Amino acid sequence: MRAALVTRPIDPATLVAEVADHSCGAVSIFLGTVRNAHAGKAVTGMEYKAYEPMAVRELEAILLRARERFAVEHIVVEHRLGRLELGEVSVAIVAAHPHRREAMDATRFTIEEIKKTVPIWKLEHYADGSREWVDPTRGAPPVQPPANVAEVVG
Repeated sequence: MRAALVTRPIDPATLVAEVADHSCGAVSIFLGTVRNAHAGKAVTGMEYKAYEPMAVRELEAILLRARERFAVEHIVVEHRLGRLELGEVSVAIVAAHPHRREAMDATRFTIEEIKKTVPIWKLEHYADGSREWVDPTRGAPPVQPPANVAEVVG
């Protein structure tokens, strides 16, 4: 079990190898990628920022809850920080379990909890040159990260 914030590209194959275990007959992968549109606006890329100590603690707590809830011992999550281009992986969750239902449920649970509780913010860059902070809970108006969040992008 591992949770990490990274500034390098995420390699799903490496994460699959990390959770591989001969006792497991199922591996579930969730990849969140940068898409080219949001709320009717053309997106050209985005930046992710986080309150890193709290974000890592919360990611680890989510994985502990997933382990307890779905009896999944082999699970890893990486969330990217910094500038990302279209199509790049922003978050990857990989879970291995003896059975597919639990592996799939663990990845779904993990991404839903990340969206609700982890202090990670995204700044979308639009084709018209504008930029906007997007609330990760999706239903609320745009937000900016707190002023004390360390800059993770140049």
